[in-house]
Amino acid sequence: MGLITENNAHYYSGQQAYIEETGGSNISIKWIGDVVLKPTIEGAQNSNYEVFKNNVLLTESTDYNLINNESVVIGSLSINDEIIIQLKQSARQENYGGYAYVSLNDVVNNFIVAYVGEDKLIPRVKRSDIIFHAKRGLQEFSYDTINSIKSQELTVPLNLSVPIPQDYVNYVSISSVDDNGLVRPIYPNTISKAPTSLPLQDDGGIQLQDSFGNNIDAGSSLTEERFSDLDMSKVTGQNNQVGQRYGLRPSSTNRNGLFMINKREGKFSFSSDLADKIVILEYLSDGLAYDLDTKVPKMAEGAMYAHISYSILASRSNQPEYVVNRLKREKTAQLRKAKLRLSNIKLSEIIQVMRNQSKLIKH
Repeated sequence: MGLITENNAHYYSGQQAYIEETGGSNISIKWIGDVVLKPTIEGAQNSNYEVFKNNVLLTESTDYNLINNESVVIGSLSINDEIIIQLKQSARQENYGGYAYVSLNDVVNNFIVAYVGEDKLIPRVKRSDIIFHAKRGLQEFSYDTINSIKSQELTVPLNLSVPIPQDYVNYVSISSVDDNGLVRPIYPNTISKAPTSLPLQDDGGIQLQDSFGNNIDAGSSLTEERFSDLDMSKVTGQNNQVGQRYGLRPSSTNRNGLFMINKREGKFSFSSDLADKIVILEYLSDGLAYDLDTKVPKMAEGAMYAHISYSILASRSNQPEYVVNRLKREKTAQLRKAKLRLSNIKLSEIIQVMRNQSKLIKH
């Protein structure tokens, strides 16, 4: 736990070299880096690594095979042949900074070792119960403790809509990117709404039904069509001219465009002035999109153990109340400690910001 298992070549270059000493066929080379090697699966994924023999790229399934995602088996090698297993750039980048995290699977294993067994806090418990409470803890921590904010760089298409990300829970912020690469905040459209259903009506306003008795929905929303043609100058009110508002509405006074969430189609919709613009979408995930390979910051590892132990004992009957209360206080204290650690407050940055304020900050 907490030990570095790969060398500098694995971490920085994503590379492992091997020189054959005797020669032979079906030579197995075990990969010892932290990144799990992935083979090419037709129609599903591309491999995250390449294999070179004497600086010549080999072909998977023809020249070599991957066994159990960790051993590369070469068909034939001669004496002094050099084999290099090279991670692709995307796999190397994902590995950078990984020491700051521990996988959820390791958290479960460590908890079993430290807390479960004879003469320990929890005499016996099913591994599935620990996994459940670990996932629930990670889910709760992701909302306000663990930095589970993800971001995507997107180009707003001509239809002014982009799909909600697959692991999306809630948005954090959306910003447009100007020509200098600086971000400008885009605020939600609070003066309009995206409908969740579009029932057709007759002349009397009665909703129409099909032969099965279900409402008939329209093909598109008039509200969304009008929002896509929004003229921001009529909203911001920067000038007192005909056809423009007099005065300002603070919630919509900006020239960076607006967005709204279209829950009916599962998309973000943008105003027309953002067409072909680059936007940065920051959103919150619950940390459980990829099951037990999910990473937990080491600064919150203690809070995770405290949450699991409290949740397991609190859900059991005939547990001493003083033990449950003690674990509850410990869970609260560990969570508070994790929030402080992960807040990443730097005094020098606070001083730099406050130098522009009215009061003198001494340091």
